Amino acid sequence: MGDMLIRDIPEPLKREIEHAARKGGQSLSGKAIDLLRKGMVAEKEAKLEPGLSAWDAIRSAFAAENAIGDEFSEIMDQIEADGKRDFGHPVEDFE
Repeated sequence: MGDMLIRDIPEPLKREIEHAARKGGQSLSGKAIDLLRKGMVAEKEAKLEPGLSAWDAIRSAFAAENAIGDEFSEIMDQIEADGKRDFGHPVEDFE
């Protein structure tokens, strides 16, 4: 793993991160890494490519919560089955 030095962090922001780290039982570095990771995921989600499939969008939401596994597979299988079952049915008029 590499190191990173971040300069000129506003003192209120540093205190807020320190407080969140203590509250969550994490080190300052651990909390900062966690926040950076979540920020990167949020930034990627905000810039979803127009051609991104619904499956990929849902997968990224699960990945952001570290929930990729059996539950994710079951939910995606159910979504796929529902889509196949509804294929060709007319869309309801909600007005």
